[in-house]
Amino acid sequence: MTSEQRSNNWRTWTIAITGMGARADNPAPGLAVARCLRQHPEFRGRLIALSYDALDAGLYDDHACDEAYLLPYPSLGEAALLERLHEIKSKVTVDAIVPCLDAELDNLQRLQPALAELGIASLLPDRKTLTTRSKENLPALGAATGVATPATRIVNDMGFFDTCHQMGWSYPLVIKGRVYGAHVVRNANEAKTACWRIAQQWGYPILVQRFIPGHEVNLTAVCDGESTLLGAVMMRKRGTTDQGKAWSGITIADQELLEMAETLTRHLSWRGPLEVEALRGEDGKLYLVELNPRFPSWIYMSHAVGRNLPALLMHLLAREQCPALPAAKTGTLFIRHARDLAVDFERWAAMATTGNHASPPA
Repeated sequence: MTSEQRSNNWRTWTIAITGMGARADNPAPGLAVARCLRQHPEFRGRLIALSYDALDAGLYDDHACDEAYLLPYPSLGEAALLERLHEIKSKVTVDAIVPCLDAELDNLQRLQPALAELGIASLLPDRKTLTTRSKENLPALGAATGVATPATRIVNDMGFFDTCHQMGWSYPLVIKGRVYGAHVVRNANEAKTACWRIAQQWGYPILVQRFIPGHEVNLTAVCDGESTLLGAVMMRKRGTTDQGKAWSGITIADQELLEMAETLTRHLSWRGPLEVEALRGEDGKLYLVELNPRFPSWIYMSHAVGRNLPALLMHLLAREQCPALPAAKTGTLFIRHARDLAVDFERWAAMATTGNHASPPA
């Protein structure tokens, strides 16, 4: 089925959503995206959960999604992903896909023509944009746009952390993986341990970033094909996990943060969802920390304040005129919580062995 054969009514689509992990200390965005679509008053379609680990809770949350499938790990490349998507399409119609993990974006971006041939709509940044906004290229992006960023460098020799003071670097420092992982470290031993943990899970390169005291503010939005920033929602983190992820936050209005996002998206000709992570330093200055090509895990707040961004993305994919949005409500607090999800062993075993969702018990 080609894109021309797909119904243009997104409200009846079957929408696939990736990133269904629900770790309390670092939840993926997929379940929150599903909640936004499920609770949109006009949506009456179906939601498909896609994930990479049979223990990802979102694969079994029957209130969030109607079916679920495992995908091959991104490290296996786009050919393996395309083969799996063909298998899934043979079982269920998929009209659109919403990627929610940074690590899968390269493969899905390369598969854009193939996705169109399968009739699967998506809206993603191009490859140049994905490269330019990467963590290791953030200082260059800041210099090109006039946006302040923390000093960042790639570390290949762990001896750097013993002698960094000789090169003008002082603790605390922030250690980051290229795709995931961020740890604030206060001495060389902590730095080396953090590097080892990140490398074991995500590989190299390892990045070191200057620590800037202050508080974190985030923005999420969607960009259309003309790089217009739509539906911006902003929040300030109030509580974080030990990985620095938001455990609670409150919606805000920050004109400087909005202008930063608009500057970046125009420069990059951005397409699709994004998250801008920034720090308001104790010096009052705003620093860009990360620019992510996806919705954040706190995206449910967009629905809570009347700017349902996953639904807005569907309007764009269906080539509908975007609805007028109310002003984002400030002062709305979110507090994350963990909950147990009871799953029959047979359902998990079927997922682990076949990669497909077993029917829930009657």
